[in-house]
Amino acid sequence: MINPWDIDLQWFADDDQNRTEEPTEVKLKRLREKEGQVPKSQEFVGALGLFLPALVILFFAPRMLRTCVEMVRFFLLRAVEMEPAGDRRAAFTVFLYLARLVSPILITAVIAALFSNLIQTGFIFTTKPLEPDFSRILPRVGKFFQRTIFSIDGLFNFFKSIIKMIIIGAVAWILIRSNIEKLVNLQKVSLWLGFTTISSLAAQMLIISALLLLLLSIPDYLFQRWRFRERNKMTREEVKKERKQYEPDPMIQERIRRRMRVMMTQNMETIVPQANVVITNPTHFAVALKYEQGWAAPQVTAKGVDEIALRIRRIAAEHEVPVVENRPLARALYQQTEVGDLIPVRFYNAVIDVLVYVYRLNAERRQAEEMRA
Repeated sequence: MINPWDIDLQWFADDDQNRTEEPTEVKLKRLREKEGQVPKSQEFVGALGLFLPALVILFFAPRMLRTCVEMVRFFLLRAVEMEPAGDRRAAFTVFLYLARLVSPILITAVIAALFSNLIQTGFIFTTKPLEPDFSRILPRVGKFFQRTIFSIDGLFNFFKSIIKMIIIGAVAWILIRSNIEKLVNLQKVSLWLGFTTISSLAAQMLIISALLLLLLSIPDYLFQRWRFRERNKMTREEVKKERKQYEPDPMIQERIRRRMRVMMTQNMETIVPQANVVITNPTHFAVALKYEQGWAAPQVTAKGVDEIALRIRRIAAEHEVPVVENRPLARALYQQTEVGDLIPVRFYNAVIDVLVYVYRLNAERRQAEEMRA
């Protein structure tokens, strides 16, 4: 017997299962700058667009009410003098009063929409989303329902809509229940008091609901960021192709490094004398290091093993470059660095100790020379 609740989870899977690699920075930049695709939460835009105008209505309500009363009084006093069909002053006055009523809310709504988008995505200018797509004139109904209902996005939006209805319903129920006595007795009060009571209750409902929806937009934004990266995942072939397109050929890089090593080896007679210290094994390895103020780390200017190491030590001795014996450091630097590289971070402490020792020797030597002079 077939259980109607047995649902194949493959219905909710993405179309391309081969896309397993995270999108590269190049692809994310292309999606953002050329296609205008960025992750953002429409719930945040809607909630902020509800919250700020509601605050404006709350603070400007007395002024808006006075404007309404003024408008009604103006037209009642001139009802006999003006002809609505032919008098342009009537239409102009109506638009003027409407502008005074609507402009604070409209300006606030525009600012809220701009701010809520800018804070999520930053400034983006592209016309790609505005270009017509004629393939959408005849939509594929099956794929549309699969994307909107039988998908992770569809399920998330479904439960999100339920939570939104629960939030708004709960806020309305709590506010009405807490003010039930006032609402029941509205039939006994004046029209003005009844109007202000209902208006105050509606404003509270708007503001509280908007605040709760703003909180709901936080997990929605995180979900949209995650789904954006999932939808734009790449296949391994795409990643390899992009790396070949935007990154230098490893063979060319290795050829350049080999050429640099050859040039530095040939110029060893001029490079080694400029070094601050030569670290030795003491007989098998030799690594020359140079450091200048402002550099991020010391640089390997020469290195060698056996005969080349002997040549480096000989040149250093001829030009009074300090030679320090440190077997593990010399071996590690020789094996894990190339000529022209800055030393790795893991060697900082050991090399600093060597340089401090060398600087102290140089200072003592200069002091001895000054005393002899």
